[in-house]
Amino acid sequence: MSPRGWWLFIVMSVVWGLPYLLIKVALAELDVATLVLARTALASALLLPVALARHQVGPALRRWRPLLLFTAVEICVPWYFLGYAEQRLSSSLTGLLVAMVPLLGALLALAGAHHERLSGRRVLGLAVGFVGVGALVGFEVGGGDVDAVLAVLVVALGYAVGPIVLTRYLADLPGLGVLAVALALSTLVYLPFGVAGAPAVLPSVGVLGAVVALAVVCTAVAFLLFFALIAEVGAARAVVITYVNPAVALLLGVWLLNERASVATGVGFVLVLVGCVLATGRSDVRDAGAPAGRRVQA
Repeated sequence: MSPRGWWLFIVMSVVWGLPYLLIKVALAELDVATLVLARTALASALLLPVALARHQVGPALRRWRPLLLFTAVEICVPWYFLGYAEQRLSSSLTGLLVAMVPLLGALLALAGAHHERLSGRRVLGLAVGFVGVGALVGFEVGGGDVDAVLAVLVVALGYAVGPIVLTRYLADLPGLGVLAVALALSTLVYLPFGVAGAPAVLPSVGVLGAVVALAVVCTAVAFLLFFALIAEVGAARAVVITYVNPAVALLLGVWLLNERASVATGVGFVLVLVGCVLATGRSDVRDAGAPAGRRVQA
């Protein structure tokens, strides 16, 4: 990998490990729907003019059916449920549980039209990964947080399905155009709910800063950098950030929010990480390709 590729990889690993912390901060004063609205509106306001100038919006709109599906499973549904989960779970634990995305992606690939062969390595990877998820849930989640865990499962499933939709139906379109239109559509969906839930007084500077960073840095700028990373190192290598983001989320949550991290947290994360690596071999990354396209995430 070139020096430029390494720098892009490092920056992206941090940038997409940061949203969990920012969401936690913003939800201290904002409704979930309002946060999603603010994030999508700001990000689309930055990206849509660029996409329009490059004539990338029209081609995306002509594929409106798969585009609507991609918008729903990759942004509208996951971002709401992610906020819902973080109202009950720590940002670090949420980030670790979202790490099951490659496991769900591997399962979807096995059940897909190509019916990929279920090798011993993949079986072992899926087993180890889900044992790790079980360890995180069993040791770190309280009995009253089952709904939050189910919400994270919805998030992970959406993040696993999104790249499949992107790869099968939208792969030949410019990524910037697809993302800009998807964010704009999400803004329209959340506009009435976000406005209805908006606070009566202006949020604090810290919350406003978290929202701006989430929209500008972790969404708009992050995707431009991610497209550059894919162009520099290829989709197969770019997807490796999937394995690094949760560790960044864990470190930031413990360091800045004083969230608890136990031995079980570390063991569970390592098991999930090892399971993901084993379950998503080289062919998985190529066929599902888009874990590369995946990360409109968090």
